[in-house]
Amino acid sequence: MDNAPVEDADFATWLAGIRRLVDERLIPAEPRLEGQETLPEELTQALREAGLFGISIPRRYGGLGLSMDQQVRVMLEVTRASAVYRSRFSTTIGLGSQPILYNGSEAQRAEWLPRMASGEVTAAFCLTEPEAGSDAGGLRTSARRDGADYVLDGVKRYITNARQADVYVVMARTDAASKDAAGISAFIVPAGTPGLSCGPADRKMGQDGSATSEVFFDGVRVPAANLIGGREGGGFKTAMRGINHARLHVAVTCAGQAERLIAESLFHAMNRRQFGQPLAEFQMVQGRLADMRAEALAARSMILETARAFDAAGEAQGPIIADIACCKLFASEMVGRVADHAVQIHGGAGYMRGVAVEQLFRDVRLFRIFEGASDIQRLLIARDMIRGAKA
Repeated sequence: MDNAPVEDADFATWLAGIRRLVDERLIPAEPRLEGQETLPEELTQALREAGLFGISIPRRYGGLGLSMDQQVRVMLEVTRASAVYRSRFSTTIGLGSQPILYNGSEAQRAEWLPRMASGEVTAAFCLTEPEAGSDAGGLRTSARRDGADYVLDGVKRYITNARQADVYVVMARTDAASKDAAGISAFIVPAGTPGLSCGPADRKMGQDGSATSEVFFDGVRVPAANLIGGREGGGFKTAMRGINHARLHVAVTCAGQAERLIAESLFHAMNRRQFGQPLAEFQMVQGRLADMRAEALAARSMILETARAFDAAGEAQGPIIADIACCKLFASEMVGRVADHAVQIHGGAGYMRGVAVEQLFRDVRLFRIFEGASDIQRLLIARDMIRGAKA
């Protein structure tokens, strides 16, 4: 596939424009996100115009065709602002587009990828259910073949951008007798298909401006041509291609949020005075700042290294899946510690609504849960180590 990186000079110029967008528009607009279900349309349009919906999609489908190394560097800039901005396009560039890109038919790619790349289409990814998340064997949404169609029935939960989506990539069980991931298939379901509906937006601890909700499938009929890859039973493999991409993006989001937390904390420590001197002059505060910087640098370094390995691996992603899990585990746990330091440095102000670190503290707590909770990442890493030792 034509996914070669753009020329370095062009990329550097474009990345500088993304940096200006973050500093001049996205960060100043953060107070507008409080209590909102999704981004104001003019901010979503700014993300479209910047090309952010197309960073992972090859140029022959209208995207920017960035390497994973370049995508990580972009996300480090974007996620200095609220992670909610990233959420608006993240499911499209990862969980929505990547299964179609790597496992879909050419007709499916031609129909959906150019519209995703332009931001015309927002994708939602439907895997999690009331009784199934990390446990794919518990997935109950069914897809029954009926002539030239499949009929989908079931409920999905905590689906990001579900209420804004134009298309859904849906995991459903085509083999009713199976009790594991082998019986799962992946489908493309356009919004507006009869029988498809969304529940109200979930009320969450944080991430105001990024909506999740339940999605209901009640006799939803789609053509057999909407089966991703054209065969039953490959759905979990299809999902994992998008999930591995998304996990690395979550890791870099954590690194970007840590950079923002550090910047906010250093500014406060330099300007807040106690006992006749700035907080930054106190060794206890200096210790917190140093720990924050060291942990953020460790996360950033391992993510960039894994991104380069991702690019080198090409289609053969298997050997680096555990490394991606390491990045997601370490970075999501790291940003929680950094956020806690940030609130502590701010003191009482850090507990007050309207202060950036208070919002960031609540927002980053999610990253240890979604795209595979930390304990799931530990299992993946340990099992890979044990397999290697046995081999």
